[in-house]
Amino acid sequence: MTPTNPPGDPPNDPRTGPHGAGGNSGRQRHRPAGGQSDRTKRRGPSGPPRRPATRRPPTPDEARRVALDVLTAVRSQGAYANLTLPGLLTQRRITGRDAALATELTYGTCRALGQLDGVIGACGDRAFGDLDGVVIDALRLGTYQLLHTRIPPHAAVSATVDLVRAGERPGGAGYVNAVLRRVSEADLQTWIDRLAPDARTDPQGHLAFARAHPRWIVTAVGDALGGGPTNPELEAALEADDKPPAVHLVARPGRIDRAELVALSGGRPAAYSPYGVYLDGGDPGALRPVADGRAGVQDEGSQLVATALTLPAVDGQDTHWLDLAAGPGGKAALLGALAAQRGAQLDAVEITPHRADLVRSTVRGLPVRVHIGDGRRPDLPEASFDRVLLDAPCTGLGALRRRPEARWRRQPSDVAALTRLQRELLESAARMVRAGGVIAYVTCSPHLAETAGVIGRRPPGLELLDAREYLPGVPDLGAGPTVQLWPHRQGTDGMFLALLRRPGLVVPAPVSINRPGRGLTRPD
Repeated sequence: MTPTNPPGDPPNDPRTGPHGAGGNSGRQRHRPAGGQSDRTKRRGPSGPPRRPATRRPPTPDEARRVALDVLTAVRSQGAYANLTLPGLLTQRRITGRDAALATELTYGTCRALGQLDGVIGACGDRAFGDLDGVVIDALRLGTYQLLHTRIPPHAAVSATVDLVRAGERPGGAGYVNAVLRRVSEADLQTWIDRLAPDARTDPQGHLAFARAHPRWIVTAVGDALGGGPTNPELEAALEADDKPPAVHLVARPGRIDRAELVALSGGRPAAYSPYGVYLDGGDPGALRPVADGRAGVQDEGSQLVATALTLPAVDGQDTHWLDLAAGPGGKAALLGALAAQRGAQLDAVEITPHRADLVRSTVRGLPVRVHIGDGRRPDLPEASFDRVLLDAPCTGLGALRRRPEARWRRQPSDVAALTRLQRELLESAARMVRAGGVIAYVTCSPHLAETAGVIGRRPPGLELLDAREYLPGVPDLGAGPTVQLWPHRQGTDGMFLALLRRPGLVVPAPVSINRPGRGLTRPD
C-alpha cells in the first residue's frame, strides 16, 4: 500500500529550534579602491572587464548521490528501497566499499526516518511542509550519518551540503548546513535523552523514539511477546529489525541436495531447515544453482513453514496440493519440489498477473500449475485438495529488517482490512481442503489481530494441530499449538504458523521424513 504522504514525514506543523538557517543576505559587495565600481572599471582597450569566475558546483561522491536518489524515490514515488537501490548500483557501476556505504546509508536512513525527523525538527526553524523534498531527503541522510555511523562529523556535513549544492535546489544548501551543524553538537544518546518521552511514564513512547519504530508497532510487538512494554525482550525484538538480515538459500529437493549447494556456494548448512544454507557474502544471483533454478534465495523461516505443511499425515491420497496466494513464488517452488518427490501436483493461485508471471518463472520445470485468480474464489474444485498453503497478505511486521521504509509506510488503519481479507482467504482454504486434509495458515507478522485473532475466528470444523511438532529442532517455540518465529530468537523472519486439519476418517501414523545433512530419519 502506497501512502498519500511521504513515509516518515511529520505533520506540516511549524517546528521551531534554537538555530536559524544560514545565508548570505548580510554580505557586503566589495568596492575597489578609489570609489570606482567594478561595473565602470576598464582593464585595457578591449572594453568591459571580464566577469569574475563563478564557483563550479561540487562533484558529490557517487555513494551518497545514489543514496539520496533512492531516498527521493521512496519519498516522492512510493518506491521500495530494497528494489530500487540494487538497480541503481548496477547502472552506475558502483561496487565494493562505495556500494556498501550506499547500502548502509540508504537502508539505515529509511529505517530511522521517524527518529531522524524528530531530531531535524528540534534543530531547524522551518516546517517540513515549507522545505523542498530534496532538502528533507538530504537532512535525513546527513543526520543519519552524524548519529548512526562513524563518519567524521565534518565529512558528513560537508558531503551532504555538497549534494544539495550540486542538485536541483542549491539554494537549500545553507539551511542544510546550519541544521546539520546543530545536529552534530550531540550524539544519538543525548538526542534520545532530550527528545524521547520519559521511559518511566511512557515506556512505549520512549522505545518508539529510541528504537525508531512507530508507537503502534512497538505496542503490537510487545503484545505478541507478552508483557507489553515492560518485557525486556521487547527492546531486543525492535533492535533486530535494524540489523541487516543474512542471506539464506534453499536447496530445492530433487534438484540439488544441500551438501552440493554448500560446496558450490561456500555457505554453511542452516541450523533448522533441512534445505537451508547460510551465505556469508557475495551475490547469490551469481551462483549457478540459483541462476538455473535448482536453488533460490529464501529466508529460513519461509522454508520452515512451507515444509511444515508437508509433514502431518493425511488419510488416503496425497497428490493434490494448493497454494492460495502464491506470489512471488518462493514457497510454491519449495512445495513443488517436494510434491515432485511424492508424485503430487501443486496448483498455485495468484491474483496479480505480473506476480503470477514471477511464480511461473520460479516454478519452471516443477509439477506446478499457475492460475490467475482471487484466492477467495478460485476457479478450482472445492473439497479436493490434500494440503493447502495460505500465506496470507499481511502487514509484514515480521520482515521489517528486509523492507527498510515499511515501518513508516504501514499504518494501524491497515490492520482491519487485512484481517478481513485473511479471514476470507481462510474460509476459502477451508472450502478447498478435503476431509482429512491439512491447511497451513501463515503470515509474516506477529500482530495478534493477524495471528491469534484470525485463528480464533477460524471456520467451524477445523482442528488445530500442534505446529511445534512439525518444526523439529527449532528452539523457543512457546506454548503452542501455533508457532511464532522471531528474528531475535531464531534469526528468521517473524513468521507465524498455524496448522489446521479438516477432520476426516482414520488418520494413519505419521510418515517419516529424511532430513538432509543430519543423517537421520525422524517421524513427524
